[in-house]
Amino acid sequence: MISPSIDILVPVWNYPFETRACLAAIREHSSGARLIIVDNGSSRETELMLEEFSESLGDQGLFIKSERNIGLVAAINIGLARSDSDYTVIVRPHVSVQAGWLEVLVNTAETTGAGVVSPLFSGAEAPTLPALAPGCTVMESCTIAFETLLLRTEMRMVAGSFDENLDGNEWCLTEYVRRVAAHGYRTCLTGRLRLPCSAGQQFGSAQRRNEMEQNSRAAYISRWGIARHYCMYFGPDADAATIDDTVSAILEGARQGHRFTLLLHRRQHSVFRKMGWNGLHTGIRLYRISIFFPARDLQRKITMLRSASPDLLAVRGCSGVVFPGIDVALSPEELFGSIHAQITTVAKQCEEALP
Repeated sequence: MISPSIDILVPVWNYPFETRACLAAIREHSSGARLIIVDNGSSRETELMLEEFSESLGDQGLFIKSERNIGLVAAINIGLARSDSDYTVIVRPHVSVQAGWLEVLVNTAETTGAGVVSPLFSGAEAPTLPALAPGCTVMESCTIAFETLLLRTEMRMVAGSFDENLDGNEWCLTEYVRRVAAHGYRTCLTGRLRLPCSAGQQFGSAQRRNEMEQNSRAAYISRWGIARHYCMYFGPDADAATIDDTVSAILEGARQGHRFTLLLHRRQHSVFRKMGWNGLHTGIRLYRISIFFPARDLQRKITMLRSASPDLLAVRGCSGVVFPGIDVALSPEELFGSIHAQITTVAKQCEEALP
């Protein structure tokens, strides 16, 4: 039995057979946890199944009924409002849990102190999450999915619940990750757990979902700013001892949702990996420059990156370094000044929001 208290929250909208299979698996593989089921305006057939299943749970179950479909995010928030355990784990009905799944999520939270923990998923229609760096089992990330999420209750008490005015996917979750990070809580992916997952339920028409996504994106940018993709080059002579503070600033930038691609010469790449800097955050990627014709390889990599990300911004990793082939590159002082300014602004907003 797991020592922290745990609630497992399942928001349900129809699909009674798939939902029952999910609930049965949770009951089998989640000893000691309480199950909170939120019926989000399902059909009578699904409602009857949920009532029957909930009755068999006794004190280890809580059944909440909404008379109409209020949306995924609102249904999740209703369940979270009734959860008073140390952790709440959201599981959507198209996910199949397995033996040991809960222990992995809780142990990850306990050992890292993370406020949000997500597993990876498998299946042709499963949500795509960032790959972890080779050799890493846990990494910070700004990209998660509602399919399965562990939330630390003390974090929710400080940061609040999900924003119901945003979509039930990318922008709602991205905003939440930014918000909890502003309160000092980290979001992690664990590679020690990969859950099978089928296609999730879609609410509303494709046009309506697209409008909601666009509106959510605009609301997020208005609140938190635009996430950038930065490409950094340190020159051939920089070593880890001189750029430790730079890497710390890069990590803070990644927690703000920015992406960083670090172009490193062979020795630098090896040292960065030994320092564990390749596993800090999924928003930070290391690219090794070939020892054969390095200038040519550097140009090839920059061309490839710009093709995939036209708004890529070049940054000189160290003062005085020349970024080959780039006419205009940000200085490290310009980049990190912007990151620090955002940290200060967010901290002030959080302070003003306190009662």
